[in-house]
Amino acid sequence: MQPKSFDKKVAVVTGAGQGIGFEICRQLAKEGAKVLLNDLDAGLSENAAKRINEEGGHCISMAGDSSDLNFIQDLVNLAVKQFGALDIVIANAGITLFGDFLTYSSEAFNKVLQVNMGGTFFLTQAAAKQMKQQAAGGSILFTSSITGQQAHKDLAAYAMTKAALDMLARNLVIELSQYKINVNTIAPGATITERTTNDPDYERIWSQLTPMGRAGTTADVANAALFLVSDKAKQITGQCLVIDGGWSVISPSPF
Repeated sequence: MQPKSFDKKVAVVTGAGQGIGFEICRQLAKEGAKVLLNDLDAGLSENAAKRINEEGGHCISMAGDSSDLNFIQDLVNLAVKQFGALDIVIANAGITLFGDFLTYSSEAFNKVLQVNMGGTFFLTQAAAKQMKQQAAGGSILFTSSITGQQAHKDLAAYAMTKAALDMLARNLVIELSQYKINVNTIAPGATITERTTNDPDYERIWSQLTPMGRAGTTADVANAALFLVSDKAKQITGQCLVIDGGWSVISPSPF
């Protein structure tokens, strides 16, 4: 039998109860990885892990706030306790709080920074400490966004945090390459998820605006993510891979 791409690999994925994070977990497990799936919502987290296990994967869930420092360490500790190592971390958790720049509240600003930047930074720190101890190192991936590269109305704070993740990945090349840890980001464009389907016009509008003729799917993003955390991409680090069907090349606005 042909060995699976992620046999004997252990992965932690945050913000994975649904959408892009869930599909990444599902594909990792399908390819043989042992997966620790995290989501803030306990029901989503448990149900997502159950679905993956019913498909023949090996997945456990741990619900909690991935921007909380104590929880972050518990997440890393559980992966090592249950599976013996930590090879892959995908910091996918994030929040989007829309708002006009001139009236944006400090509460919303601080929350977006705490989750999108703080959670990613300190999860990476905790994971890197563990990976440093392992001879094989590891792979870390951030979920950025095309809005970190192209302006989008009412998303100044969110866009700032996503651009920061791209720079964090670049800076960590200096910090972590010596430990055989590569760090990259993915920047999804318009993607069909449970959240975006709440807007009945979302798919139609973005299919018209996207050069490839359709909005992205969670599988499109997961395919890119799996490549960047695979052994085939170990020589790739500090890079951002855009998955947007060409939208950012021409950047037509939906407004």
